[in-house]
Amino acid sequence: MTLSPSKPATASAFHGWPGLIERYRAYLPVSAQTPVVTLHEGNTPLIPAPAIAARIGRGVRVWLKYDGLNPTGSFKDRGMTLAISKAKEAGAAAVICASTGNTSAAAAAYARRAGLRAFVLIPEGYVALGKLAQALLYGAEVIAIRGSFDRALAMVRELATQYPVTLVNSVNPYRLEGQKTAAFEIVEALGDAPDWLCIPVGNAGNITAYWMGFNQYHSEGLAARLPRMMGFEAAGSAPIVLGKIVEHPETLATAIRIGNPANWQRALAVQEASGGAFGAVSDEEILDAYRLLAAEEGIFCEPASAASVAGLLKVKDQVPAEARVVCVLTGNGLKDPDSAIKHAEAHFYQGVEPSLAAVAQVMGF
Repeated sequence: MTLSPSKPATASAFHGWPGLIERYRAYLPVSAQTPVVTLHEGNTPLIPAPAIAARIGRGVRVWLKYDGLNPTGSFKDRGMTLAISKAKEAGAAAVICASTGNTSAAAAAYARRAGLRAFVLIPEGYVALGKLAQALLYGAEVIAIRGSFDRALAMVRELATQYPVTLVNSVNPYRLEGQKTAAFEIVEALGDAPDWLCIPVGNAGNITAYWMGFNQYHSEGLAARLPRMMGFEAAGSAPIVLGKIVEHPETLATAIRIGNPANWQRALAVQEASGGAFGAVSDEEILDAYRLLAAEEGIFCEPASAASVAGLLKVKDQVPAEARVVCVLTGNGLKDPDSAIKHAEAHFYQGVEPSLAAVAQVMGF
């Protein structure tokens, strides 16, 4: 039988995932006049995590919302598609952000897609190499300051009021509007909201956005319940847990190395409304979860992402029997290859002779 060649697809025939704005247009602050700037972000998988569930027991089921599979490798793309689209609609020529890495990558990619200039302020020496590489290759103008992320954020907020640049950090309300779509996807995958949502907390925008999304679907009758929101900070950078600004935050989880979260009060409101809690996890606990995810679940996330799993395991005795739990993994492991190589426990044999006998000997045969 001879097969005839398939016809080339036309634009009108495209049936793939359209990106978050088109998929959730009815729930987002956009109009027919909004120029949609998209890399077809979203639609990231909700992956069962049996190895983590087994450590909790009592019939608890665990899933991982792996947002490290967004186009630039982190959840920031969800907010950036909307923030950049609205900036372009408003006639902006340039955008600016402060970043520990992921925001800079997303802002640079979407800004350049939109034909806008992108300026990024980062804390010198505290941005993982993979993220810096992204921002530079996307064409952002990167400015490293001798100071913390919190200082960089204060500066870009002031710059945006004095110069013709649009701020696209999570203080920009469109960022959270875009990020809330992850909650929509979780409800659609599970058929309802989970009992618990565990999430890393840095600037506290994402926990706020998820709660917005769950509430919106609940109010529309698309979810029967609301989850308990469990936020986890790194112990060396835990202002919400400590109840005070951390002047010199320190943690290997650089993506959440923030001492004065911009969305602090909103996050506390989420905690109260959901009956949730904030907790702190040590760098050692984060690394244990980071390695567990890779070695037993086959999922490579960046260290900050593993804070959600580290936190869940730390409070596992508090999880109700038969509960459905979702842990958010915010970024891809390839964002920070140095940490992976430094903290991996697998053997790395170097300088082996290129012979079958030598390689077999290393293999233990």
